[in-house]
Amino acid sequence: MVDIDWDWLQERAVEAMRHAYAPYSKFRVGVAALVDDGRTVTGCNVENAAYGVALCAECGLVSQLHLTGGGTLVAVSCVDAEGSSLMPCGRCRQLLWENGGPECLLMTASGPRPMTEILPDAFDAGDIAHIVRK
Repeated sequence: MVDIDWDWLQERAVEAMRHAYAPYSKFRVGVAALVDDGRTVTGCNVENAAYGVALCAECGLVSQLHLTGGGTLVAVSCVDAEGSSLMPCGRCRQLLWENGGPECLLMTASGPRPMTEILPDAFDAGDIAHIVRK
């Protein structure tokens, strides 16, 4: 088990949140994650006048993960504008599962929890492979 400095990770998420572009909702979000190779990746939300095409902070995080070499997310801290832990939306939980898997830890208001608790019975590549093999 990797020793995770959750305070440091939360500080990186707060830094990312300060770069959020949220002129419409004013709801700024930042996220930071530890990658299995020791890197840290971050993201912030980016709104758009056409609300449906806004990008969640986790979208930016996953993009940075792949842009900087890929890997697997180990631990994630997502914060609101006050720096408090924030539960990702459903779409973003799926992104975190896809890029971190069932053992990835997410800091929540009740402490770190594995993705198996955040997104039980998750849909993933195994479900697709099962159908494709038929």
